[in-house]
Amino acid sequence: MMDVNINQNNLLNTPLVACSNLFLIGMMGSGKSYWAKQIAAVTQRQWIDLDTIIEATAGKTISDIFATEGEAAFRVLEQKALQQTARYNNLIVATGGGTPCFFDNIDWMNAHGITVFINEPIELLVHRLQKEKAHRPLVSDTSDEKLYASLTERLASREQFYKKAQHIVVGSKATVGDFVRLLHL
Repeated sequence: MMDVNINQNNLLNTPLVACSNLFLIGMMGSGKSYWAKQIAAVTQRQWIDLDTIIEATAGKTISDIFATEGEAAFRVLEQKALQQTARYNNLIVATGGGTPCFFDNIDWMNAHGITVFINEPIELLVHRLQKEKAHRPLVSDTSDEKLYASLTERLASREQFYKKAQHIVVGSKATVGDFVRLLHL
């Protein structure tokens, strides 16, 4: 799995501090983890992939959680992991694609930091996800032919939440400097 620049055990045991975290949201395959890592390298901040924190806490993969407990149970774990990020200051958080769409997560993120919707064209998402479907439980059983329609439908249902982000960036046209500037507005 992805390397994480933060000790996951400390995530659960650190006292609360003032929060100015950066939350990256968007569709699966939009580059949230990629950009989190790039921004962290330039700004000397720590970053996490929320799915990695969930897996460490649950002791199983996201795919296993979906298969054994279902999406509803996963979303509860996801919300708990998200809210634990409030224990950190200046953390960059790569969220899951559905994170902003459940409970009050997008409102919570807007209240606890800076939110950026990484918006990418469906064609680019399809190209990226065709290579990694085995690691993506929501599209793992989707044929390449149906992936475009599936992503289009999923984006249509999520876009209302994504557009609540404080900033929107087209990741494939952005530079790390574009993201860093958002931290200093």
